[in-house]
Amino acid sequence: MLTTTGTGHADPYAAPAAVPSMAASTLDVRFATERRSIEEALQTARSVGDDGRARALGAFLAPGRRFLYFDPRGRGRAIEVVGDLAHARRVAVLVPGADTTLTAFDRRGGKPWSTPGGGARAVYSRARSITADPGLAVVAWLGYAAPKTFSGDVLTDQRAGEGAGELLDFLAGMRRVNPAARVALLCHSYGSVVCGRAALGHHAGRTAAAWRQVSDIALYGSPGTTAWSAADLSRTARVWAGRGATDWMEDVPHVRILGLGLGPDPVSRGFGARVFAAGAGGHSDYLAPGSLPLRNLTEIALGDAPAVVRG
Repeated sequence: MLTTTGTGHADPYAAPAAVPSMAASTLDVRFATERRSIEEALQTARSVGDDGRARALGAFLAPGRRFLYFDPRGRGRAIEVVGDLAHARRVAVLVPGADTTLTAFDRRGGKPWSTPGGGARAVYSRARSITADPGLAVVAWLGYAAPKTFSGDVLTDQRAGEGAGELLDFLAGMRRVNPAARVALLCHSYGSVVCGRAALGHHAGRTAAAWRQVSDIALYGSPGTTAWSAADLSRTARVWAGRGATDWMEDVPHVRILGLGLGPDPVSRGFGARVFAAGAGGHSDYLAPGSLPLRNLTEIALGDAPAVVRG
């Protein structure tokens, strides 16, 4: 039985509502259904005194916000779309790292850009500043149970393996919505482990076709991907890596022994990724407005490789 975080009590939140499979023709139905689910979860949060969750869900209901998936149970999951997913030429999928919850979907420590929702809007806004019609949609993808930073889960790829399956399923659904779009995966921190496991496990069936739409994989603030090289991740997509000068991730041991550890440092020369300049910021600063890494990650999202400043 699911429990409410930190209480040990039965989870008061309802299971996800039934929604149709992803397709261009079902997007509006899914958006409307998930909005009603968020409204119901907000009522529950208020009734049980879950103030942090109530504030987060109230923000989800702001005009114009659209969610493809929503599950309020436990630490929560949500998938938000910024832009026109059905007609975009490019789609960027932000895959967040540890400590990402519904409560932290938009706000964390005074740095909204470090969250899935805030980060997606930062990338979309930067793209719109480059051109009025960037042809870009951005997805804030909290589609897995992100581990806590201070837990044994971050030392292994178990949570990432589960998340990889969910990510591949999402990409397959997105292909049904927009089979012509090219996809960039923007993978932060432990999210890069999720992307790595998806890249290593995409070869079967419908997920193989969906994976062919992926043109770019960007790993930033990464502890590793479980892959030994960029070539192991993809021989067709461009693999990028960046780390801010004051990101504590630099001090994490990049090893993998008997299932523990997450493998080589993606910014190391031997890994073979295209290293992009990530500025002087720390682990939560990659999508800060006006920053060099935001500019570079947006160019990666847009597929403009020559415009990326190399590190």
